[in-house]
Amino acid sequence: MSFRYSHTFPLRGPNKLPRFKLWAAEALPDVAFSLPPQVPSKSTALTVRIKSVEDRNALIAKLEGADF
Repeated sequence: MSFRYSHTFPLRGPNKLPRFKLWAAEALPDVAFSLPPQVPSKSTALTVRIKSVEDRNALIAKLEGADF
């Protein structure tokens, strides 16, 4: 499985990965993504790797106004 595309967006606070996974399961159940093994709690961004441009565009569209 090759994740050729990525998108980095601002995300603050602890537990970034579990919060994103929960949101993605509800908002984008058909989009496959890859997350880093861990993200420092002081980090202010999260980078998600995605398989296709269409999936990346779907992610960007859903992230507008998302609250997680």
